[in-house]
Amino acid sequence: MILTRSQMIDAESSAFARGVRAEDLMEVAGGRMADMVRQSHPHPGTCRVLAGKGHNGGDALVAARHLAAGGWRIEVETIFPNSELAPLTSLQLSRLPDSSRGESGPHVVLDGLLGIGATGAARCPVSEAIERINFLRSHHGAWVLSADVPSGLDADTGSPLGPCVRADATLTMGFAKAGLVDDRATEFVGRLAVASLPDVFAPTAADPACLSGPAVLAPLVPPRPFEIHKGTCGRVAVVAGSTGLTGAARLCSQAAVQGGAGLVTLYVPREIYPILAASAAPEVMVQPLDSLAEVAAHRFDVLAIGPGLGADRREQILRLIDACPVPVVIDADALNAISDGHMDILKTPAGPRLLTPHPGEMERLCPQAGRTRRVWLEDFVSRYPVTLLLKGSRTIIGEADQPPVFNTTGHPGMASGGMGDVLTGVCAALIAQGQSAYHAAVIGAWTCGRAAEIAIAAGASQESLRASDVSNALGRAFAAARANGL
Repeated sequence: MILTRSQMIDAESSAFARGVRAEDLMEVAGGRMADMVRQSHPHPGTCRVLAGKGHNGGDALVAARHLAAGGWRIEVETIFPNSELAPLTSLQLSRLPDSSRGESGPHVVLDGLLGIGATGAARCPVSEAIERINFLRSHHGAWVLSADVPSGLDADTGSPLGPCVRADATLTMGFAKAGLVDDRATEFVGRLAVASLPDVFAPTAADPACLSGPAVLAPLVPPRPFEIHKGTCGRVAVVAGSTGLTGAARLCSQAAVQGGAGLVTLYVPREIYPILAASAAPEVMVQPLDSLAEVAAHRFDVLAIGPGLGADRREQILRLIDACPVPVVIDADALNAISDGHMDILKTPAGPRLLTPHPGEMERLCPQAGRTRRVWLEDFVSRYPVTLLLKGSRTIIGEADQPPVFNTTGHPGMASGGMGDVLTGVCAALIAQGQSAYHAAVIGAWTCGRAAEIAIAAGASQESLRASDVSNALGRAFAAARANGL
């Protein structure tokens, strides 16, 4: 659920009234901050803490204590005199051990300056500390993690109140705050995760939209039963590729295999069959087509259509989507075919349909017209009985009568060709294994983003990351979805 500032303050106050101790919540929050640092940076380095007066500073100091125990060098800067610190924050500062290790390894900055209670533009010395954090990030390659909200960001609106930290990641405590998922906030929030707080409950009036994460995903991806076999993991048909665009077909079909499908068949135009028969993953069966209509004669549980198909077969694409009785994942050139005056095809689909547009494709399907991404998505699924996965730096998944889900994983390194092809293959594989289109979209978006993060942690850079790197890291991403991660 997503809470306003006042709802979160009330939720914590109610918890304290029931006997929950603020110190215990601080230990949980700080421990999860340390987990998030280690998740992105498996090897110790230098952690610099900038702490304000309040409990956000205490959260960051607890995190620093955990990191110090794991071999990190800790540097602390409290920007106010110790006499002005909140008692719990002062206590956590006193518990921090001396750290004199070397400075090799990653450089991490913990932003514990301001919390959700801040109103108005930050003033000196907080404003100077915010600018210092941003300078360390932009000029010294520091990775910045904010506690609860980036300091200087309005927790309700997502707008900067003045100087504002630009975080690489934000770990919000208890529940997501409304401003963190606002379109204006993404550049400041970065990667987003929630640290659950024990015995802190959301009010019934809270926004039912939610953030994806292991707490949501783990029940959806339990360990496989021992009696499972390839027939029970489903058959995926991928219709993709054209002259000059064979890579999209390879990526999509390979991702369907690595997403867990039992059998994957790649159907391609005959003129590119020799290329893909020789270059597709060995686990993928490749079949040539003279017409896309031939696919209907084959047996499959889900159809993924669109990656790299080009614009020459639009009528065939539309007929196949219209008549297909099983779930269809619609991407790329299949979306373009629909947007070219054929939106009625979505009004009475023959089976479940999952659309995966990037913002440009979505604009062609339905102009944004100044609306927020959430309102844009909600309006679309209220008009068409489909599942929509609206890609972007904060991907959103929606379906009529289901709460919107904001994806939390990923990073700017995913801004390269082929990432959508991988996502389409993963979503198709998940549907083949029995997931609904809605849950497949939630799981698929999170695991692809997490796989991109894992690839970076393993040595890739945001500049060098390839879609195939993401596909190859899917195994570890699925394992993370089942773990107590972020």
